[in-house]
Amino acid sequence: MDENVKIFSGRASKCLAGKIASKYGTELGKVTWAKFADGEFQPSFEETVRGKELFIIQSTMPPAENLFELLLMIDAAKRASAKHIIAVIPYFGFARQDRKDKPRVPIASKLIANLLTAAGITRIITMDLHADQIQGFFDVPVDHMYASCIFVPYLEKLGLDNLTMSSPDTGGTRRAGTYARFLNADLIICYKQRAEPNKIAKMAIVGDVSGRNVVLVDDIIDTAGTICKAADLIMENGAKSVRAVCTHGVLSGNACEKIEKSALTELVITDTIPPKEGCSGKIKVLSTADVFADVFDKIVHFESISSHFKFTSYH
Repeated sequence: MDENVKIFSGRASKCLAGKIASKYGTELGKVTWAKFADGEFQPSFEETVRGKELFIIQSTMPPAENLFELLLMIDAAKRASAKHIIAVIPYFGFARQDRKDKPRVPIASKLIANLLTAAGITRIITMDLHADQIQGFFDVPVDHMYASCIFVPYLEKLGLDNLTMSSPDTGGTRRAGTYARFLNADLIICYKQRAEPNKIAKMAIVGDVSGRNVVLVDDIIDTAGTICKAADLIMENGAKSVRAVCTHGVLSGNACEKIEKSALTELVITDTIPPKEGCSGKIKVLSTADVFADVFDKIVHFESISSHFKFTSYH
């Protein structure tokens, strides 16, 4: 591979970064971390990055220290005269705060875009942003990858009859509709009302699920309350089976327990966030390493990445 390309990782995404580097045909660059008594930390690149094409891989799920690690690595690379600094953020945290949904709240995803730009990135690669418009928050190129290029082939291999796609809420209907089109499947809608964040007041199904194999599609599974409630409701209405595909497995609180007790046959997630060990036997993890490694190669060689958008609503 090109000697001018270097791949580094923050501590939160080291496992995925190692897989990406291996698929790309190189090894992860060496980074050391100095930690001070008060908890302050400092990254150091232990090899030259002057004039290099630098890929820095780090998902920014909580704690916020993960984001700050990425910012420090970007700043270090800029001050070490890297030619290009490409922030690879498989899971872009704080993306649910993409607008003001009530008075006196921040637009956190825009703030983070500003911080990354100020730190010195020249490009960003990410996957399944919670809101597509976040791409417009950046003044540098954004390569927004979709996990549909992984999930659609997986679902095709299952060979399910009477396949029906759904989203656990109306906000994801467009995404579920895209899957339905490519899989030649029917579409139903789950309608929910929230009493407050992470708490559902009521849920209803729009469409017939009797005798059908239903697949719920979402970008994030956090507390798993919505997915599990939707799955239980779908089975209560006569579905043959219900499973879910969710790109980012945040899995907060007792999410693993909810999944294990739910009507879900399986939950398929990716490794954009390190999977929790021993979470639930129903969880299957598909790797995004091949996708990111191929995108790296195409970017370095100035080739089109449009082949990765085969299973999106834009084609």
